[in-house]
Amino acid sequence: MIIPPLLEKGDTVKIISTARKIEKEVIYDARKLLESKGLKVEFGKNLFSEHHQFAGTDRQRAEDLQEAVENPNVKAIFCARGGYGTIKLMNKVSLESLKKQPKWLVGYSDVTVLHNCLNNLGIASLHATMPVNYSGNTSGALNSLFQAFFSGQYQYEILPDTKNRSGICEGELTGGNLSIIYSLLGTKFDISTENKILFIEDLDEYLYHVDRMMAALYYSGKLQKLKGLIVGGMTDMNDNEIPFGKTAEEIILEYVSEFDYPVVFNFPAGHITDNRALILGKKHLLKVSDNSVILQTL
Repeated sequence: MIIPPLLEKGDTVKIISTARKIEKEVIYDARKLLESKGLKVEFGKNLFSEHHQFAGTDRQRAEDLQEAVENPNVKAIFCARGGYGTIKLMNKVSLESLKKQPKWLVGYSDVTVLHNCLNNLGIASLHATMPVNYSGNTSGALNSLFQAFFSGQYQYEILPDTKNRSGICEGELTGGNLSIIYSLLGTKFDISTENKILFIEDLDEYLYHVDRMMAALYYSGKLQKLKGLIVGGMTDMNDNEIPFGKTAEEIILEYVSEFDYPVVFNFPAGHITDNRALILGKKHLLKVSDNSVILQTL
């Protein structure tokens, strides 16, 4: 796996949007934060374009992504926000040049499309908070973002959850948004999970659909040969008038019940204010016990 060079003060980063449109004030505030850490910030040419709910047309968003990928002065690409739309760019861009000129791609949610693509190319990427969220993030989330791309190392220790399954494992971390992972099954961007630690999170899904997505992962063989499973925020889950009868966590646990790898719930990452940075593609150590959960880079 190729790990992009760590960022240094004075490096240039570029903010683009591969999905929904975003307000200028949000981006200007994000630029101030990034500049306060010594980074030079550029905007994609079409960042503030609007096309229905998107940040410009598919072609405009693809142009911004491709330019950021190929620009040798840009050391990291920050996706402004998620929503929907990244998948619509994938037949209009090429990320192959990042094999020779790797750089960090930062984001989560809909950006999981790009994480899967990059990890399949053998390039690590950063699952972390985005400019749209900075103002509402905890200091822990923001500090983890900067620690990840300035040092490339971190260790998280969190309180245990009663549904956790104990164990110790090592493996590359992969994953992201469960809905996106599910939507990519069977495509050329399909996730590779064998001998890896899988991370999943999601927002605003119906419980029956969580069950459907986990069933798809199970029957496509994505859960059988994991080293471990980390479940982040399963935020604002919905139920029908007639209850489904299980929580999201109980649904997930059911689909991995026959396996013996460690499982963690309520890890601080995903659509939550305390969204800790995770380097996808990098090898991690996961320790789960009755007393604590430790996840650290190796």
